[in-house]
Amino acid sequence: MRYSIDKQERFAVLHLHDENLNSVVAPNLKSELVILSNEGVPNLILDLSEVKYVDSSGLSAILTANRLWKNLGAFVLTGIKHDTVRKLIEISRLDSVLSILPTLEESKDFVILEDIERSLSAERL
Repeated sequence: MRYSIDKQERFAVLHLHDENLNSVVAPNLKSELVILSNEGVPNLILDLSEVKYVDSSGLSAILTANRLWKNLGAFVLTGIKHDTVRKLIEISRLDSVLSILPTLEESKDFVILEDIERSLSAERL
């Protein structure tokens, strides 16, 4: 699996540099997601801008990220540029479950705002 991680204070961006998110790549992605969650990365943005194909194993990895960050913070999927990937997410109805934003910049803004809101809510308690 080819990828890069950009860790910031409030979030990390995992950029996949493979065209396929399939049964070959998905297990490694899941392992990396578990490591990031165990490191306490508060919010994760998964950038699929280079991904042209996703299969059921890839969808499973995406859902793993969503589950891991449900209690940590926010998980955002971004950079879905290819129709095959978009259609699979729509057909599987994941677009109603996941936070999906078109651009990396919008995703960063969303995650930061969500993080600030969580912090303010925690202070009120």
